[in-house]
Amino acid sequence: MKKHILVVDDEIGALTLIGIMLERGGFGVLKAKDAQAALSVLEQNTPDLIILDVMMPGMDGIELCERIRRRSDTLETPVLILSARGDAESVMRGMEAGANDYLPKPILHHDLVAKVRMMLSQTSEAQ
Repeated sequence: MKKHILVVDDEIGALTLIGIMLERGGFGVLKAKDAQAALSVLEQNTPDLIILDVMMPGMDGIELCERIRRRSDTLETPVLILSARGDAESVMRGMEAGANDYLPKPILHHDLVAKVRMMLSQTSEAQ
């Protein structure tokens, strides 16, 4: 069965590119262009993994990550933050918000797919 990944990014180019990378990697992709859209998607679906951008209008990725962690249905869902902000403070904020990992943008196709596979295999082992 295909694993589904929710990608949240306000840049349509990035959203499309990450979506293509994941689809080529064999994953089903759900997309949201901001935190509100992401929360709407989560009302209907429980993805196997969530990829978040940090810098978004309105609610940023850190706050969204905290919201995801407060939901019972996504409490254990792996969260990967992908951000152009790779400084230590941003990474720390992301991890404190409950992210499982944090990768800088831009990301190579191979690195993204490998990271997602690794995170999903850790989850399936934990269950």
